[in-house]
Amino acid sequence: MPVFLDPAVLFFVVGLFAGLVRSNLQIPDQVGRFLSLYLLMALGLKGGFAIRASGIDQTVIVSLGLAVAMAIAVPIFGYLALWRAIGQFEAIGVAAVYGSVSAVTFIAATQYLDQSGIPYGGHMAAAMALMESPALLIALMLAHRARRRSRTEAVGATWQEGLRHALTDGSQLVLVGAMAVGILTGETGQKVMAPFSIDLFKGMLSFFLLDMGTVAATQLRNLAGSPVQAFVYAFAAPPIHALVALAIALAVGLPPGETVLLMVLSASASYIAVPAALRHAVPEATPGLYVGLSLGLTFPLNIVLGIPIYAALAHGAADLLGK
Repeated sequence: MPVFLDPAVLFFVVGLFAGLVRSNLQIPDQVGRFLSLYLLMALGLKGGFAIRASGIDQTVIVSLGLAVAMAIAVPIFGYLALWRAIGQFEAIGVAAVYGSVSAVTFIAATQYLDQSGIPYGGHMAAAMALMESPALLIALMLAHRARRRSRTEAVGATWQEGLRHALTDGSQLVLVGAMAVGILTGETGQKVMAPFSIDLFKGMLSFFLLDMGTVAATQLRNLAGSPVQAFVYAFAAPPIHALVALAIALAVGLPPGETVLLMVLSASASYIAVPAALRHAVPEATPGLYVGLSLGLTFPLNIVLGIPIYAALAHGAADLLGK
């Protein structure tokens, strides 16, 4: 099925349209939170079952290593590219959210691969979990350095507080915990949980993306008056990150499915976990800017256009190299 005709993507477009025309369509916050946790639990279970079935091999280790490397490199280069143009703290905020990942974008990508018949390892859910935290820790270090340079009082969180938040975030715990449950229960657990984690998944994802469409439209309106350089970064950085991930994945011989997911993770931006932490850790940064860019621009572009383009690039490059 073409991505443009995928029900989940189309429901996102419906929500985006509703938000842009200021419809009264609204999903209660608690419902949205439940859907988010459900998707993470289902994804974690699927990854755990897959790891139990396949075991841990060289591909798993290399994939996880590359994921962590990208999670460290992206926020550093993002900060270096932006700090002169939009200021130190604004650059820290934007670099942090783009250095982390979007779980929903990753979930949408796995659905695309499933529908396209492209196999991928369940361990990539673990890769996503590992990519959540490095950007936040780097942001805390950069903020501490910026405050020392400007000789201002450190009003944000310490790196210890940031590490605790990153490791105990509810979304992170649900994902990792569900993955552990999947590994421990294996095939038996998969059969028992199938009605919950498989049969309901597509409908839940569609409902959640309907909600995300309305939220993305609101964030787009909040970007009025933002620096031009920030818009350029939001449009240009994700495909650049994806191409870097593609080059590295091809160099080490990752399978196509893992390559696509590494590209998607590298190109995505956090709009929930990291922004929530940044509000307390780096209060000098403007939430409307970094959330608006990640959720208002990058998320829709990745959901509607990015995922199929990254998949096509990965397969085209693999075919060209004869892999």
